[in-house]
Amino acid sequence: MGQLWSTIEQGIADISNFIWAYPLAILLIFGGIFLTIRIKFFQFRFFGHVLHQTIGQIFKKTKQKGTITPFQAFTSALASTAGATNIVGVPVAISLGGPGALFWMWIVALIGMATKYGEILMGMKYREKNKNNEWVGGPQYYIKKALGWKWVSTAFAFFLMIELIPSTMVQSNSIATQTEGAFGWSVYVTGGIIAAAIAVVVFGGIKRIAKVTDKMVPGMVLGYLAICLYIIFANIDQIPSVFGLIFTHAFTPISAAGGFAGAAFAEAVRWGTARGLYSNEAGLGTAPIAHAAAKTDHPSRQAMWGIFSVFVDTIVICTISGLTVLVTGAWREVGPSNASNMINVAIGSEFGDAFGGAFISVFLLFFVVTTIGILVFYGEKQAEYLFNLKAAKFMRVVYIVAVFVGAIGGLQFVWQFLDLLLAFVLLCNIIPLLFLHKEIAELTNDYVNRVYKKRTTKRNIELFEDDEQTGT
Repeated sequence: MGQLWSTIEQGIADISNFIWAYPLAILLIFGGIFLTIRIKFFQFRFFGHVLHQTIGQIFKKTKQKGTITPFQAFTSALASTAGATNIVGVPVAISLGGPGALFWMWIVALIGMATKYGEILMGMKYREKNKNNEWVGGPQYYIKKALGWKWVSTAFAFFLMIELIPSTMVQSNSIATQTEGAFGWSVYVTGGIIAAAIAVVVFGGIKRIAKVTDKMVPGMVLGYLAICLYIIFANIDQIPSVFGLIFTHAFTPISAAGGFAGAAFAEAVRWGTARGLYSNEAGLGTAPIAHAAAKTDHPSRQAMWGIFSVFVDTIVICTISGLTVLVTGAWREVGPSNASNMINVAIGSEFGDAFGGAFISVFLLFFVVTTIGILVFYGEKQAEYLFNLKAAKFMRVVYIVAVFVGAIGGLQFVWQFLDLLLAFVLLCNIIPLLFLHKEIAELTNDYVNRVYKKRTTKRNIELFEDDEQTGT
């Protein structure tokens, strides 16, 4: 029986590796390029405007229709991506794909900005109110309403609802093992604490989740970046050689050295692409679920938060994590089997092993609580779409139980299906999204011509009038 299960596990792993290394990588990259062209390189041409309309408008109050503020929608969506995938996922990608994997993360991010922008745009356009008078949306809604592909929308909702069970289990297990190693806490204790914290957050609905994330996520991200940047600057002399490794081995294999086992070109692409997606979730279709509840006057204005979130999550956080383990040499010291502790080793090289383990454990604990909180919300919305509000509440309980079971290491065979289920979810979203390219382009053009240009013209007139008054 054991041999049979080992064969099944290996078969699942082989299928997942093939799907992520070739079909999905090609689909994500070329799909992102196609959408980038359709929106006329919007994420690059208007990046300054994107920053002004997102980070520059954090404290601006809006009276537009919606359940939560645009910034709360952003931090809620960011909560599901920032955390273990940035701290643990990046070192894992480097340990299996080499430094070149970081390059492919950047590629996925740059073109993924257009993908995430497009899916949030469609999510905002086709959102609707539920029986609780709350705004709901996501791929399941725009696939059904815009394309009439009801079976695909159902498949998306079903696969995502099921995928979030092993996903929450893996998240809680990552922090339970971290705190056990750093503080000696029993995994049962950690599991109970996380499950209780998650229950308090999610039973308050999206408004409570948003209030938690908009207060916790920014502080956690800035704190983590501050520590990593200190380490990078302490090893600033290593930066030129590190970037040389990244760009060289993005296209060529790298041989084994120390604890690093070596990696082929395909492995750099596979792990860089997969972890890049895990990190920012561009194309996965989860972000529109959170953003659908936001207050906004134009779908494109809210969709710009998608561009900004990919930038923050992958270009900033993942890059800083990657550089931290590369400049300290931790990637050569720690083997793939223990790659999740690589960032601990990197931080420990400057602050001591005890601080490194404790620091990451505490940060992961807070990150995981916010991450799982929004993942549970995503799962609830799929159950609500497929069945009803009662089913959503039932799935909420299922996810909370899964958090505890995952923390103690139970049902690990379920985890093997995570990559495969993620692939199904992505396929059910990205293909319909590409079919909606015309609507994405039209809405983007509408924003540029009717909102952006009008705003720019008004600002120019005001500047001209000021110059006339001052005589300059």
